Amino acid sequence: QVQLVESGGGLVQAGGSLRLSCAASGRTFSMYVVAWFRQAPGKEREFVAAISRRGDSTLYADSAKGRFAISRDNAKNTAALRMNSLKPEDTAVYFCNAGASISYFSPGAYWGQGTQVTVSS
Repeated sequence: QVQLVESGGGLVQAGGSLRLSCAASGRTFSMYVVAWFRQAPGKEREFVAAISRRGDSTLYADSAKGRFAISRDNAKNTAALRMNSLKPEDTAVYFCNAGASISYFSPGAYWGQGTQVTVSS
């Protein structure tokens, strides 16, 4: 089992950048695929990006390609999502997610509490 805690959200102007962090407890973090999902007001939670256990493979939603970068440091039990060129439509609560396998429509079993990202126009 793993516990996840996100940080780094906030208010930023359109075109700005933010770096979200996900700190994981437990010694088995490297056993899990890690992903970021987001949920905007009135919308369903959606996939943003995922990274493989060793960090050698990544997957992005079309909305994140070219702007966001997911990374992880297994030695520090952390993952991150660097977000550049932010748009108002990126406004959402962002969740760190971990599991044995993750895809666009199948999140992992473990969730953080979420961190709010608000992009002003």
